Amino acid sequence: MNNAPGKENTPLAQAPTLSVGPSPHMVSRDLSTRRMMADVIIALLPVIVVSFYIFRWFAIYHLLLAVITCVSVEALSMRLLRRPPTIQDGSAVVTGLIFALSLPGTAPWYVNLIGAAAGIFLGKVVFGGLGQNIFNPAMVGRAFVMIAFPAAMGASGYVSQSTGVDILTSATPLTALKQMGQGTSLMHLLMGDTNGSLGETSALACLVGGFYLCARGTASWRIPAGVLLAVTIISSAAYLIHPTPHWTPLHHLSAGALLLGAFFIATDPVTSPVTRKGRWTFGIGIGTLVMLIRYLSGYPEGVMFSVLLMNSAAPLVDRLTVPLPLGGSPGKRKP
Repeated sequence: MNNAPGKENTPLAQAPTLSVGPSPHMVSRDLSTRRMMADVIIALLPVIVVSFYIFRWFAIYHLLLAVITCVSVEALSMRLLRRPPTIQDGSAVVTGLIFALSLPGTAPWYVNLIGAAAGIFLGKVVFGGLGQNIFNPAMVGRAFVMIAFPAAMGASGYVSQSTGVDILTSATPLTALKQMGQGTSLMHLLMGDTNGSLGETSALACLVGGFYLCARGTASWRIPAGVLLAVTIISSAAYLIHPTPHWTPLHHLSAGALLLGAFFIATDPVTSPVTRKGRWTFGIGIGTLVMLIRYLSGYPEGVMFSVLLMNSAAPLVDRLTVPLPLGGSPGKRKP
């Protein structure tokens, strides 16, 4: 094929880069990694503001420490591996924010430091960096410290004088339900004046930020929709079998890290499926696992484990839900 006039001497290094990915293909110069990470940070602002109001110094301290640790570990890792720096894409900042928001306010500083470092190194760097990791780095870090420091991950030990509620000396809503059969009002779950991890207490803040992500197209709405659909169906069925006036399906949807996980963690584009059917399957799988863990295990919460388990299944889900090409036919699958 002849070159266009005036282009005969164009060096190969300046030729357009061809990116090949699963169909359907769309070209968008605006949908860059940096823009997506900026959207996530903006969407997290309502959650962060509520955490500041409820937990005060604890929220500021954990968020700063986690972000600084994540950025530092990623920069050092890239330098040791002699690779170009990647901190400018903002992914390490987002990992630090989400990891910090998944911690209880009273977690010791070393739990934050070790978990953030483990999340970046074990959850991201060892797989080859951004775009290559299988598991969500923030959840890898939280799982690491959850196993290594289970006592330190308990949410208790501080009284919030600013709100007039003994928030951090009380059990979390799901723990109170699991261990003592006590309910929590929906208003407390919506506004956030309950105990729990920094970013999970206010369902309303998570919804506002989550809707922003979906409206911007940064997060696929099918994944959180699948999560919420599965939780609604299972909790409603359980409620019909054994009605509990103090804990309804709406409580299940509003309590714990469900909304934070559904909108900000499960929608990670690297560790979630790329097909439409796959995203529905992925979300429904997470919601189902969350409810199975809540009902059948000793853990009051199951979002972290559910996300990590479905992360491992995401490649298989994509393989089983490949869409037909335009005008194509199913044909026979090759072995």
